[in-house]
Amino acid sequence: MGILVRRDEQGRECAFLLTSRPPGKVYAGYWEYPGGKFEPGETVEQALARELHEELGIRIGAVHPWQQELFDYPHARVRLHFCKVYEWQGEFDMREGQQMAWCGLPVTVGPVLPGTLPVLAWFARDWHHLGPLTTSAAAPANTTLAP
Repeated sequence: MGILVRRDEQGRECAFLLTSRPPGKVYAGYWEYPGGKFEPGETVEQALARELHEELGIRIGAVHPWQQELFDYPHARVRLHFCKVYEWQGEFDMREGQQMAWCGLPVTVGPVLPGTLPVLAWFARDWHHLGPLTTSAAAPANTTLAP
């Protein structure tokens, strides 16, 4: 998963990009970090560069591996590689009919996919955020999806 991160004038992380899952996909309408599946032989960096170009129409700079997490969903067990990206080129083009939102904490778009919640907690830890991670509108709508 690619976490596009904006920095403020002092160089501190201040916002991250979330996109909605497009109609026709599992969990359509839920918000998450952009990215996708590996193709055979791809590294994390190659998969992320390909996926972000396919989904968002951008070319990314350096990929900074951050966290890994294993999630159990009713339809699959997935290992997510969360990487931060601070530099990209091109205009955002939502090529799969999804929406995008730059978010801080608490996240106000929703519902968020349950796999997104641990990442929000990691940001809260790193940003010294003591408040809620999401608003009630952003909370996962179906608690049976929780990992």
